[in-house]
Amino acid sequence: MKKNILIGISGGIACYKIASLVNYLNNKDYNVNVVMTEHATNFVAPLTFETLSHNKVVVDMFEKNLNTTVKHIELAQNADVFVIAPATANIIGKIANGIADDMLSTCVLATKAPVIVAPAMNCNMYENKIVQNNIEKLKNFGYTIIDSEYGKLACGDYGKGKLADIKKISSVIEEILGDKNEEN
Repeated sequence: MKKNILIGISGGIACYKIASLVNYLNNKDYNVNVVMTEHATNFVAPLTFETLSHNKVVVDMFEKNLNTTVKHIELAQNADVFVIAPATANIIGKIANGIADDMLSTCVLATKAPVIVAPAMNCNMYENKIVQNNIEKLKNFGYTIIDSEYGKLACGDYGKGKLADIKKISSVIEEILGDKNEEN
């Protein structure tokens, strides 16, 4: 049976890199679903991820459709692993403090699957004590944190805050899943 990977994309410039991750995981024959924040859709259109995952992307908690399931519960319950990448300071803060006010934060709080968080943001934001405290909270809650990398950021600054390499993120996902996708 295929393993289900739920990817949550929050609104940072690094969200364009997640297209490669979704494509890679889909090619490995995982079932990939994507949840995006409204802000993320300003960087990459949901259609990109729908095309690569072959699944509808969920953004709006109150989308009208004929499906009577409670979508955030269904996605959360079906996930074998939940990946949040890029994880902005905003989504990290929401999750660390139990705020569920959009589809992504609601799904995270409803899942029992292992959660992987890959932070990506400006180095000053990343180094902020509040953000670091929220990351520590997530670690204490049992979330797997894939630390940001050092380098030139989209804004031109140099520092820690770059999204971890997609190969590293996929490796952590496969490690958590036991790399035993039976459809491979």
